[in-house]
Amino acid sequence: MAQSFTGIGYDCHGFAQGRPLVLGGVVIDDDRGLAGHSDADVLTHAIIDALLGAAALGDIGQHFPDTDERYRDADSLELLRSAVALLAREGFAVVNVDATVLLERPAVAPHSAAIRGALAGALGVPERRVSVKATRGEGMGFVGREEGAAALAVATVSA
Repeated sequence: MAQSFTGIGYDCHGFAQGRPLVLGGVVIDDDRGLAGHSDADVLTHAIIDALLGAAALGDIGQHFPDTDERYRDADSLELLRSAVALLAREGFAVVNVDATVLLERPAVAPHSAAIRGALAGALGVPERRVSVKATRGEGMGFVGREEGAAALAVATVSA
């Protein structure tokens, strides 16, 4: 009988002018993106950490370090595909992912379906197993002051 394991992931990035805003592999039209070594897709990074944590395989920085030029401007969905392949080699399969983006603006809801679809494709699971929600900082903290964005993710894998 298969066992299930759950992990949690978190990531945050500050805003930067002149970069695209990428969330869950989807480019969202805005006047600023997120700063980072890769495409700075905060949502996908949190999901990668949740998956790696569920399988006790370390974290995103261990597998895709920001000191490695191979990952400069990397497509985070490709990193997610690599993480899913690593889990598969270790005998794990993705069951589901639940994630929340913390972002004052722009609104994420109009992009939720596209984001879920992109993530489900990279995860190799049906869209019904991927939940993406968003909330605002209501003027509080770095999110509320529009200094950056964050994401939390919970992933369940089976072995």
